[in-house]
Amino acid sequence: MMNFANYIKEIGRGMHGARDLSIADAEQLYAAMLDGGVPELELGAIAIALRMKTESVPELIGFYSAVNARLHRLEAPPGKPQPVVIPSYNGTRKQPNLMPLIAFLLERFGVPVLMHGTLDGGGRSTSAYVLRELGVLPCATLGQAQQALDAGHIAFVPTAVLSPGLAGLLALRSRLGVRNSAHTLAKLVNPFGGEGVRLVGVTHPDYLQKLREFFLATGESALLMRGTEGEAFANPRKRPRIEFHEAGMCTVLFEEERMATAIDTCDIDVKATAAWIRKALKGAVPLPLPIVNQLACCLYASHYTADFNQAKAIVALEACGMATA
Repeated sequence: MMNFANYIKEIGRGMHGARDLSIADAEQLYAAMLDGGVPELELGAIAIALRMKTESVPELIGFYSAVNARLHRLEAPPGKPQPVVIPSYNGTRKQPNLMPLIAFLLERFGVPVLMHGTLDGGGRSTSAYVLRELGVLPCATLGQAQQALDAGHIAFVPTAVLSPGLAGLLALRSRLGVRNSAHTLAKLVNPFGGEGVRLVGVTHPDYLQKLREFFLATGESALLMRGTEGEAFANPRKRPRIEFHEAGMCTVLFEEERMATAIDTCDIDVKATAAWIRKALKGAVPLPLPIVNQLACCLYASHYTADFNQAKAIVALEACGMATA
């Protein structure tokens, strides 16, 4: 039987006194957490201790290994670009949630898109709500998700369908009042195994560096950037630095740049956001340049094209064509 007090002694001594777990210990501990093997009192203590200490990169690697070993799998559709995996767990409350716009633009190019996240917005504008307004309902089973992907449609999958254990740890927020390590790990989920590229948007600069080190160490594929309120779409008013991580290498595709003119997209209301996205997809309103730039990054990272300059040219023509439609 695991002695959870020993783990808590290591990680629970405060920001300056706490010690980091090894990769092996971190994996063993998180496996028990995912499997429901940690009593409630100890589980809460571990979650808060990790939040106060913050996770080290080796701990994130160990935690991720435990999640990955228990993740339900999907198959990348054959003969298509690499799937783009989009985590959506934050929602927005100050700006429109344009995460679904990225998904629909990728669908237009024939790139498989898997979005996953929570269904409850907690008062925020979530991707699940916006997608519902646009006719995309959550997939209740892995079979439904696979059918949507194979048919060339966006698949939105609730976390519990991919990883019940991770969904349970995410739910701790309602009881503890704060986020925990599961909210970071959810952004790293990839049910396609060695295939697919993630869109990862983070809020805090410290986590940009941590996840940069994580991807360099693991060789996992991702587009990493500062998110818009934590969501992984480029801020229409300020394009973030976008990094492409693949096979342990990091390439900066775009540097951060503030747009000369703020783009008034739409109200943050879910229905208004969905209506604006419809207009954007029809070319009735222009696509924000940072979104166009991010789309080019996605086409390149998904191996839609092997040349980034070609990807930029393709999306520029698409945006121009939509604007004149």
